[in-house]
Amino acid sequence: MAGWFELEKSSNGQFRFVLKAGNSETILSSEQYEAKSSAQTGIASVQTNCSSDERFEKKISSNGKPYFTLKAANHQVIGTSQMYASEQSRDVGIASVKANGATTTIKDNT
Repeated sequence: MAGWFELEKSSNGQFRFVLKAGNSETILSSEQYEAKSSAQTGIASVQTNCSSDERFEKKISSNGKPYFTLKAANHQVIGTSQMYASEQSRDVGIASVKANGATTTIKDNT
């Protein structure tokens, strides 16, 4: 099964999206947006940028866990991954975003 985006509205009235892999695991999470249209623009940005290696930034958190961010052409962060147990598993997460990020399936839970 292919991946999909889920668009959600939080209790504080802001919007965010997550990218899910075919196994329902969240592989990328957005920041919170004040407007639903901004979150939808964020999804479009993931769809556009997920195939470019140079858009992924591999990082190590303050507690030593690997993770990554996906950035737009203007260097703004579009989404952030979970924390991974190893750099190898982080790289698998990047591959999953590349494989699933271009999906046009959006589940609007707002």
